Amino acid sequence: MFNWESPSGLRGLALLSLLLPSLVSATPLDLRDPVPAGYASPPYYPAPYGGWIDEWGDAYEKAVAMVSRMTIAEKVNITAGTGRCVGNTGSVPRLGFPSLCLQDGPLGVRTTDNITAFPAGITTGATWSKELMYQRGVAMGQEFRGKGANFYLGPSIGSLGRQPRGGRNWEGFGSDPVLQAVAGAETIKGVQEQGVIATLKHYIANEQEIYRMYNPLQQAYSSNIDDRTLHELYLWPFAEGVRAGTGAIMTAYNAVNGSACSQNAYLINGILKDELGFQGLVMTDWLAQISGVASALAGLDMSMPGDTFGNNIPLFGYSNWMYELTRSVLNGSVPADRVNDMATRVVATWYKMGQDSPDYPPPNFSSNTADRVGPLYPGALFSPSGVVNEYVNVQADHKTVAKQVAQEAITLLKNDDNFLPIKTSAPLFVFGTDAQADPKGINSCTDKSCNRGLLGMGWGSGSANYPYLDDPISSLKRKAPSVTYYNTDSFPKVAASKDSDVAIVFINSDSGENSYTVDNNHGDRDASGLSAWHNGDELVKKAAAAYSNVVVVVHTVGPIIMEPWIDLPSVKSVLVAHLPGQEAGDSLTEVLFGEVSPSGHLPYSIPVSESDYPDSAAIKSSPKLSQIQDTYSEGLYIDYRHLNKAGVKPRFAFGHGLSYASFSFSNVTISQTAGKLSTAPPARPSKPASPIVAIDDSLPPAAEAYYPAGFSKIWRYLYSWLDKGEADAAHAIGAAGTKKYPYPAGYSTSQKVGPTAGGSSGGNAALWDVAYTLSVTVTNEGTTASGKAVAQAYLQFPGASDNGGFDTPVIQLRDFAKSDTLAPGKSTTLQLQLTRKDVSVWDTTAQNWLVPNPGGRYGVWIGQASDDLSVVCYTDTLDCEESAQGPV
Repeated sequence: MFNWESPSGLRGLALLSLLLPSLVSATPLDLRDPVPAGYASPPYYPAPYGGWIDEWGDAYEKAVAMVSRMTIAEKVNITAGTGRCVGNTGSVPRLGFPSLCLQDGPLGVRTTDNITAFPAGITTGATWSKELMYQRGVAMGQEFRGKGANFYLGPSIGSLGRQPRGGRNWEGFGSDPVLQAVAGAETIKGVQEQGVIATLKHYIANEQEIYRMYNPLQQAYSSNIDDRTLHELYLWPFAEGVRAGTGAIMTAYNAVNGSACSQNAYLINGILKDELGFQGLVMTDWLAQISGVASALAGLDMSMPGDTFGNNIPLFGYSNWMYELTRSVLNGSVPADRVNDMATRVVATWYKMGQDSPDYPPPNFSSNTADRVGPLYPGALFSPSGVVNEYVNVQADHKTVAKQVAQEAITLLKNDDNFLPIKTSAPLFVFGTDAQADPKGINSCTDKSCNRGLLGMGWGSGSANYPYLDDPISSLKRKAPSVTYYNTDSFPKVAASKDSDVAIVFINSDSGENSYTVDNNHGDRDASGLSAWHNGDELVKKAAAAYSNVVVVVHTVGPIIMEPWIDLPSVKSVLVAHLPGQEAGDSLTEVLFGEVSPSGHLPYSIPVSESDYPDSAAIKSSPKLSQIQDTYSEGLYIDYRHLNKAGVKPRFAFGHGLSYASFSFSNVTISQTAGKLSTAPPARPSKPASPIVAIDDSLPPAAEAYYPAGFSKIWRYLYSWLDKGEADAAHAIGAAGTKKYPYPAGYSTSQKVGPTAGGSSGGNAALWDVAYTLSVTVTNEGTTASGKAVAQAYLQFPGASDNGGFDTPVIQLRDFAKSDTLAPGKSTTLQLQLTRKDVSVWDTTAQNWLVPNPGGRYGVWIGQASDDLSVVCYTDTLDCEESAQGPV
């Protein structure tokens, strides 16, 4: 899959030599287990042009004018590059187009200083607050802009959490497509309103870390997904992100249905760019590009970081694009209009976010060193030095929103006899290293690749440096006069407890990116499973044996099994604080002491046993060096969908979360807002002509690829130019038209009219017509505590016999709303909506979203958790019932 046949074949051999020491066999790369029957990734060519969506019109008009003036080498140059950031594009100085800075990560500006370490995505999802999701995005956008980054490499919405052990589930927002979609879209809006390009990732089905990457001896695993499951689960958040206007999408490392995501023509050309109408640019994940021509034809627009092993390995850089892409256009392998579209998408996205403004700052930091002075060309073996870090502080008052997200995510799972909140006067005995910041330094482990001290974020490229860490033990000592801390994960010898004593036990469970192994976990929780790390279960059990009042605080990337201790009488209360980032202390203790009421709800289910999940959701491995086939045989049934179908009661259901307040729902109404629904949505409008056609798509002259006169090369850097002899030779082949590239089956150069389900950003615009509006009054019926309530709306389709034969989950989340703080006795009214898409299914024959029974009896259930639904409204009669028997 790698192109070893470059003019400098030694590049490929050198790369292979770097890999061989860590590999055990020379098994051919193309060895694979067969993709199961029924799972396919059909051809879809050519790559659709961008520029046909109205809201992108001005940006494309400007971009076409600029790209029309570029040479072929300049167009190629802005599709990859290197520099101070984790990724950079090349520039076109003569036209005023700068090098663009791409920077991780989903929870803050990675590998730099003077920034905010925000709570992780999973924590944000647990707030169930659309406003906080948006405000976190605003704050992050301001920080990325302040650091001079053009791209925010987030939000992360794929993985969806299908595999509970999945290493990067915590970067996303939860194990439901709607929760994930809403949080992703709100983040995109917040970030891009600051002029920063959001990069939705990872497209698609990157549900486990182990075996995710291609290498010369083994292909990445293949996620095998049927068409309906793809649309109704894994694609759903991406469609919402495209509709929200995301400027970029990053492909995943893995394959889908046997075809690598970075060159999967069906996923990129067919679904993303045509069906969803995506107008921005598609980039690889870092080192994920595995071919040159094939990836270009499949719709890839940007290669990151630009060579196959990054620009961090001196001497042996090799690119599938850059000079090779220029050569491929000159020799006729890649049509000139494909590169025209690539370059225009990049420039249009830059214009769309207003980054052509003179006040958009250049990068003022380096991802390669923390020193003020460092290499100006970090990928070079020898580089001149200069100022690369200016230490610009971009924090502003963002700690306020960071703390609010951390606090509103805290999820109270259990509170026997209303044990919490406790008084600050209570004698407190605190156990567990997770209560304290890492004693070796809060940033002492690269990319958080250790589990030492408090767990505020997972590890890998989704992490960020802490500017400081407000840890729980410091906050407890500030607020309470009697705190004894045992900084150990082994239960110590303690004095006999008194009835007034309170033990607070901190435990955690970690995961991250497969680039690191932590405590034998290779990204995924493959070694630890869903158990607490560092013998956390034993710590809780022994504390519960020694004390009659135990509070358990859990910092975790996802669900953990609590059965060893959850029913112990001494365990009075359990709080999940998720991954709180820098504001882990006061955000928690204010809840413990009742200054605020907990208002978080679980963004995933917590099962009784890991065996309660479908077998297909296990982490996959193979003793062979072959392509692992990870078949999504469970279909639509992941997390609570599976548990409900199987009749398995979780320990704590999806959406569960207690409060010190007591809420009731009443005065529920439903109205039909779009008139009577038809089975199929209104026909999409015809696809307008793209402005890309105005750019000359004839074979470029060879001279456009020559190195500029007097150009000074940086040794080992990769450029889009060719030596004159190479350019002339390639052009001669292209002009003669005698040597044909072996194009894939189904290859075409004729632009398609577009699929029925498309028509606008995210799909047919009619899919977002509001079909039903619901109103519910929420009342705090408690007498002592104020609090915030979350109303969750779940749709129950008609039975299969009344639903066109479609099998649907028992209930599916469709909307949610969070109230402001309600004092005792106070009420508020919350609004919930269902769109046409919400009441549709994906018909694989019609290749469209259909309402199978428009007049049928849909139930819209409202409550505080997926297993706490006592209010229902029916779409056929528009009647509502209170105190109804819930569907699960």
